[in-house]
Amino acid sequence: MHTNSFSEPGAVPPLAGFTVGVTAARRADELCALLERRGAAVLRAPALRIVPLSDDVELLAATKRLLDEAPDVVIATTAIGFRGWVEAADGWGLGEALLRRLGEVELLARGPKVRGAVRAAGLVEAWSPASESMAEVLDRLLDQGVEGQCVAVQLHGEPLPGFSESLRAAGATVVAVPVYRWLPPEDIGPVDRLLDAVFGRCLDAVSFTSAPAAASLLARAEHRGRLDELLDAFRSDVLPACVGPVTALPLQAYDVPTRQPERFRLGPLVQLIASELPGRVRPLPVAGHRVEIRGHAAVVDGVLRPVPPAGMALLRALARRPGWVVGRGDLLRSLPGAGRDEHAVETAMARLRTALGAPKLIQTVVKRGYRLSLDPHAEGKYAEGPS
Repeated sequence: MHTNSFSEPGAVPPLAGFTVGVTAARRADELCALLERRGAAVLRAPALRIVPLSDDVELLAATKRLLDEAPDVVIATTAIGFRGWVEAADGWGLGEALLRRLGEVELLARGPKVRGAVRAAGLVEAWSPASESMAEVLDRLLDQGVEGQCVAVQLHGEPLPGFSESLRAAGATVVAVPVYRWLPPEDIGPVDRLLDAVFGRCLDAVSFTSAPAAASLLARAEHRGRLDELLDAFRSDVLPACVGPVTALPLQAYDVPTRQPERFRLGPLVQLIASELPGRVRPLPVAGHRVEIRGHAAVVDGVLRPVPPAGMALLRALARRPGWVVGRGDLLRSLPGAGRDEHAVETAMARLRTALGAPKLIQTVVKRGYRLSLDPHAEGKYAEGPS
């Protein structure tokens, strides 16, 4: 098996030659930097915008309600959300009153980061699940009984499927504390450009870090009358990578298979994409060279070769039937906006050969077309694919 560690001098980064769409609004800079560090080209299109906490009338109303009517239980679900809530309350002159109230109730923290935020605020949590799972929090509440109790849940822009409904079914009153609510972006242009890139198969993956972002992208495609095109792309050529199972729910509702890391964090999400995209590429033995065809580039003998869009269209058309002759007419149809002039094929082919740096990779078959000069006896050498 061919090995090419990213840490080796001169090694091709795992995402070099691939383009990844980023739909995140929060921590988008961090996510883009992680992807670019691994060689990806990034198309950034926040599918949502965050309502500033200081302007959020719903959060203010929920906070006042909890100060007026003490809940029995408060659940802190995210560290940044909990800190943001306390900071917003400070801005409204309610910070000290909120902390006093939270010190009087049963305060549950979903995981260690939330626990740290709670303690940094001078509070002590009553309990925190070892699994960091809201399912374990729900099981604890239902086991101890919540009938007649008021349970406040600090949300963080993410839906909690079945959580509040289960508590209400058990007789509790549930107060949602909506920290960081999402709204559609003020400028829809980047989202439309991302969608167009998906439709045109110019993206290799789209990353999702929240369920509302996934739902927003689906809604925009539906508004444009192109939802089926988006779903088809996600089911075939474009990888939908989600940070976790809750984020994937809007896509899975349309039977779109998604990939998720085992740990629901940005780092593992990027590692997943950096493993998944190269793993989809089958290296080809061509004219004594090893060729990988990536999203907007080829890797020839371990060297990244950027290829113009027209050249990539031709290269993909040839690679669908490696070793077979592909006629000029078929190649012309693969060129976007080329019209009927077969000279466009010759021009794009000349540029493709130059970009690849090895002209003999593509053979001209007189009066018939072109073919990738596949080495049939060497094919087994790369049968296992890239590592």
